[in-house]
Amino acid sequence: MNTPEPTELRYERGRRVLVVEFEDGVHFELPAYYLRTHSPSAEVRGHGLSEPKLLTGKEEVGIKAIAPVGSYAVQLIFDDGHDSGIYSWSFLYDLGRNMDANLARYAERLGREEL
Repeated sequence: MNTPEPTELRYERGRRVLVVEFEDGVHFELPAYYLRTHSPSAEVRGHGLSEPKLLTGKEEVGIKAIAPVGSYAVQLIFDDGHDSGIYSWSFLYDLGRNMDANLARYAERLGREEL
């Protein structure tokens, strides 16, 4: 199955949320800290890790800029200086679809009930 392409991508700075709407009608509101802690970059994903490295202290991170990468992805530049993750449409779609489970696992790894 081909991943639908986004029809809208906007960052709501006040809420620190990236809003992504896809051509199949699916709509995600992805918090900046979630995108930062689940970045596809080597810093977070490592090389062959089964789950991302556990990043802490990112609850207040924001997105400083969004740069297109061809017609298949965006690079998110965070205000903590992180800028090496390339977020493909399929990666964003997957993050949106699995956000509840991913955040529950992240909170579990932090030793918290929830974020």
